[in-house]
Amino acid sequence: MAKGKNKGTKRLTKNKMVEILSALFQQNPNETFTLKQVFKQLRLTTHPAKMLAIDIMEEMAWDDFLSKVSEHSYRLNLQGQVMEGVFIRKANGKNSFIPDGSDKPIFVAERNSMFALNGDRVKVTMMARRERHIKEAMVTEIIKRARDQVVGRLNVERDFAFLISDGNFFVHDVFIPKKKLKGGKTGDKAVVKITQWPSAESKNIVGEVVDILGKTGENNTEMHAILAQYGLPYKYPKQVEEAANRIEPGITEQEIARREDFREVTTFTIDPHDAKDFDDALSIRVAEENGRHILYEVGVHIADVSHYVKEGSIIDREAQKRATSVYLVDRTIPMLPERLCNFICSLRPDEEKLCYSVIFILDGEANVKDWHLAHTVIRSNRRFAYEEVQQILEQNGVVDGTGEPAPAKKEYKGDFARELVVLDALAKKLREKRFKNGAVKFDREELHFDIDEKGKPTRAYFKKSKDANKLIEEFMLLANRTVAESIGKGQKGQKAKTLPYRIHDQPDPTKLERLRQFITHFGYKVKTTGSKREISRSLNKLMDEVNGKREQNVIESVALRAMMKAKYSVYNIGHYGLAFDYYTHFTSPIRRYPDTMVHRLLTRYQNGGRSASKEHYEELCEHSSDMEQIAQNAERDSIKYKMVEFMADFIGEEFDAHISGITAYGIYAEIDENHCEGMIQIHDLDDDYYEFDENNYQLVGRRHHNKYMLGDPIRIQVAKANIEKRQLDFVLAQ
Repeated sequence: MAKGKNKGTKRLTKNKMVEILSALFQQNPNETFTLKQVFKQLRLTTHPAKMLAIDIMEEMAWDDFLSKVSEHSYRLNLQGQVMEGVFIRKANGKNSFIPDGSDKPIFVAERNSMFALNGDRVKVTMMARRERHIKEAMVTEIIKRARDQVVGRLNVERDFAFLISDGNFFVHDVFIPKKKLKGGKTGDKAVVKITQWPSAESKNIVGEVVDILGKTGENNTEMHAILAQYGLPYKYPKQVEEAANRIEPGITEQEIARREDFREVTTFTIDPHDAKDFDDALSIRVAEENGRHILYEVGVHIADVSHYVKEGSIIDREAQKRATSVYLVDRTIPMLPERLCNFICSLRPDEEKLCYSVIFILDGEANVKDWHLAHTVIRSNRRFAYEEVQQILEQNGVVDGTGEPAPAKKEYKGDFARELVVLDALAKKLREKRFKNGAVKFDREELHFDIDEKGKPTRAYFKKSKDANKLIEEFMLLANRTVAESIGKGQKGQKAKTLPYRIHDQPDPTKLERLRQFITHFGYKVKTTGSKREISRSLNKLMDEVNGKREQNVIESVALRAMMKAKYSVYNIGHYGLAFDYYTHFTSPIRRYPDTMVHRLLTRYQNGGRSASKEHYEELCEHSSDMEQIAQNAERDSIKYKMVEFMADFIGEEFDAHISGITAYGIYAEIDENHCEGMIQIHDLDDDYYEFDENNYQLVGRRHHNKYMLGDPIRIQVAKANIEKRQLDFVLAQ
């Protein structure tokens, strides 16, 4: 490492300081240095020398020689002048570019956008930095268009028509020749295929209608529009459904003979009350009893989708393309045809079903004494909803938390109450161990709606995970981890075989530092350096401290932003959030394609097969990760749509709320009563000129120094509910 000399630091000239700083960062291109580390490495002991170093590093960051990682740390900027990444279009013209391998946007003016559209993959050149101006990029090539179809509302004139697109996807409306309308009328929602992109010669976007979704504002139309907007299918191909109809649901005696038979073992499913696709079941029986020493056999039984859906078949190709089921507020868009997901594969009660199962032998402390993987046949005794299980647990003395779950008395109330109480006790032990090992504790609430028969929301509420949900969650996590370890650890001296893992990287250090700075306003602390376990324990301590406090939601949100996104990959790095070295998805093949991939590979390896192609499965993993993100975006949009639709009945009414988000253009506020979120535009804060303090998540008044901070309680009035734009506007109540 570059070392300065202790003597003479007072006499260091600016040129000399530039030289030794440049050497330090260039010799350590992958390291991030805090100011303290820089001072230590260069042996800068005097105040003037330290201040000179800080000033020069600021200039170096401004000139893009260094990247400023946080307020007090820098690293060498390894990005060149030419970069590739994704273009983000904004309705206000403040477009941006996200370079590959970064989440920091770079400004792109409209005149330098080359008519790039939202989501397009582009190549840019960094522009010469003007003094005291932000960094800017210019699009030089559109590598790949994000999509060639768009959804919007038709406006039909006498000689032509155009489509007003949903969201900010296009900078101009799409021109449609009259003969390409497919019968569409003004006010219809339509899917339009682009036939001509904008160019230097013509800025027009030209398209043709490929499908009419229905009248704008109708529930079915809007839900289909959300799906179409993300390129997700809203209809199931007929030939795929016909192929599913030809599948024989019966189970032959020969098939049963090849499998472990669990039909006489107590087994049940636990799912949401409105679920139809039951893809997992639990069985339990005593394996060994010697006085107080009891061993339990717990079976995690997963629908054997790969038995029915053969690799390369028309059903498999469609499932692979979809990669996941999509859950909108009022409907499920299944990955598999309904006949398979809700009938043949679904583990319905009192029906014989084929499964792929992980069978555990557990002691009373939930230690795994033995386990094996087997193709099985089961017969579920009972279909439970989460609410029913929760009620049974509570009737038998079990409450949320980690208290002693088993009731003192021997009488149990409710169907399979004893089995449920034992499983709950074991699940709590598993959960306790997980957190002890460094798993991160995020129990986020989810916004739900009650919907009437026309699809209109009648109530909005938050759903929190209770003991019944956690019971299922822990056994699914155990099964997923166990099968991943069985392949990932491999045989001694042998290379591990290919498997899709569910991986989760460590938190972003810059965002962790911002979290640390933010929570100091509320009097909390969190570790941002140290081992993985130290950081996760510190995060868990923070989550416990904020639990039930006014600032809980907002601190949890900022903490979540510091977390990386989980994804699929054959290159295992472990799962940070769960604190597992090996983790995969095995337990939901009805609704996730990676689970089907895992089932097929495990079967192949059980039969002595060779390791599969890493490259092929990595491609499938990347596609599955992409589709998962798209499905989540569509789900969020459907929630947003229903939220605006629900609040449209409350225009002019006032509510208590809290600030849930701060941006340069306004304040997001969440209503305490129903958790609906809207925006107070910055131009409606007319008592001062407000500036955005990004590091501290606050708006600060320039004259009166009034502050709006995340978590602050406010009183709002509902001003507008624009259903078409899915936009809810609030103003501060007088």
